[in-house]
Amino acid sequence: MRSRKRLMTFEGPDVTQPHGIFPMLYAFFDADNRLDRTAFRRQVEVCIASGCHGIAILGLITEVKALTPDERETLVRWAVEDIAGRVPLMATIAGATLDEVRMLAASAEASGADYLILQPPLGQRPSSGDLLEFYSTAMAGIDIAVGIQNAPEFLGVGLSPDEVGLLRARHPNFTLMKGEGPVVQVRPFVVSQGNDFPIFNGRGGLELPDNLLAGCAGMIPAPDCADIQVAIFRAIKAGDLAEAERLYAQVLPYIVFAMQTLDVAIFYGKRMFARRAGIDNAGACRVPTLMPDPFFEAALERWTAGFGPYGATR
Repeated sequence: MRSRKRLMTFEGPDVTQPHGIFPMLYAFFDADNRLDRTAFRRQVEVCIASGCHGIAILGLITEVKALTPDERETLVRWAVEDIAGRVPLMATIAGATLDEVRMLAASAEASGADYLILQPPLGQRPSSGDLLEFYSTAMAGIDIAVGIQNAPEFLGVGLSPDEVGLLRARHPNFTLMKGEGPVVQVRPFVVSQGNDFPIFNGRGGLELPDNLLAGCAGMIPAPDCADIQVAIFRAIKAGDLAEAERLYAQVLPYIVFAMQTLDVAIFYGKRMFARRAGIDNAGACRVPTLMPDPFFEAALERWTAGFGPYGATR
């Protein structure tokens, strides 16, 4: 009987392009609701030590909508300082207006981010044509590599593969994309754009093996179990699908639990990650809708009992 790991092969990624696991960092807060510098630094260190290929910041899991512009700038500056050039940094840029997007993008670029990921204008649902023009105008003022977060299920609007191709033709620095959906929705972008345009997915790492086998360059999950997801990436890159599936089966129940809602992912994910990473922070959030619930705490413990300390899985 043929081994399952020989039935499919991993063709990417191009290692000259961004690839691999880029955990989207949490914003940790202290007892006075201020950004926690020590916890943030520890977060960066354990992610890099576990083999993560890059770091991402200011996504939905970072509670970006609850951060002031100054706090967003602070987190990018801290990330650049703590990474110290060891891996690339992706910074998500989300603003309600073009002027706000330009300001945030200029600040992140000046701070030393390697890639900027643009989101649709906050609080708006433009047509895809208007969104394309919004992105195009914003990209015209950015000098470094830039991408978009194409997540219509989460953000309410997105571009088609043809529209992404049109945007690429206009802007040579538009060089990557973050999808946020089932692999069946992301795969058409991979096929249409080719191997020279890295496409990442998110969703906490759901369908991680299938996304990589479909041609995605990598994933941008929360940091909760990114160390194990790095091991999955390495197994698939080595052609060992059986090992990748074994590790994926270990994390899948937790990912399903965390991805029930964004609030659950932030509230319980941050608490679990802090415990695994040895971060002395109770996981305070600015998510207003949840309080600790013994039922969900027990579920969290059940689905993560085998994870061990951060970085222990190889």
